[in-house]
Amino acid sequence: MKKIALVSVLVLALSGVACTSNDVKSNKVSWGYTGDTGPIHWGDLSSEFATCKTGKEQSPIDIRPTVDIAQSDIKFDYQTSPMTILNNGHTVQVNFEKGSSISFKGKTFNLLQVHFHTPSENLLMGESYPLEAHFVHASDAGELAVVAVLINEGQESGFIQKVVDHMPSSKSSAKTIEGVSVSAFNFIPSQDGHFGFKGSLTTPPCSEGVQWLMMKTQTTASKAQIDALHAVMHDNNRPVQPTNGRTVGSV
Repeated sequence: MKKIALVSVLVLALSGVACTSNDVKSNKVSWGYTGDTGPIHWGDLSSEFATCKTGKEQSPIDIRPTVDIAQSDIKFDYQTSPMTILNNGHTVQVNFEKGSSISFKGKTFNLLQVHFHTPSENLLMGESYPLEAHFVHASDAGELAVVAVLINEGQESGFIQKVVDHMPSSKSSAKTIEGVSVSAFNFIPSQDGHFGFKGSLTTPPCSEGVQWLMMKTQTTASKAQIDALHAVMHDNNRPVQPTNGRTVGSV
């Protein structure tokens, strides 16, 4: 039960569910992306957020591959799932039912949810992208893995359009959309490799030990789709953090 509870806490924090900018109830600390509660202040808002300031493997980063390393390929086993969507006050999030997973380095990580950032949090060789998707996975042991996808402006995305069509415009609880299903497999770009690095949650409490897997190939969404997400989420990207000598592997 402790492992399950730990996974729940980490996943909630990773996607910003732990608290919202308007939530000051029951020991929850208000944080956001601007002003006195913005990213530069997260580590000072609560002792529970100290890692946001003191951590040495923080995310996001500017991805500049340092070596070619022998990592396992990501093996995707994504299934179609009913669409369950929410707005947690920091991002739009789609939850997946049990049954989808990835395998990496001999471990299985179960797909829990995907959420979005406008503009991108991670940079690639110094370049920012208008949108980034984070597919959050957890192993049975409580380890987290995030498959990140950078999204350029271009051809319309059917996956993103379902998100835009059904996303709440303000904070809401999760709602399953009757008759609508989604498959992450149809959104992940062709498997031309990935960049792998150790990192953290990109929202408070910024806990470390997260395996990041950034797909080398980007995908696209239309300008209208990106603008629609931004109109709801606004700028919700943490600035890049120092790599502190971390190896960024190219596979």
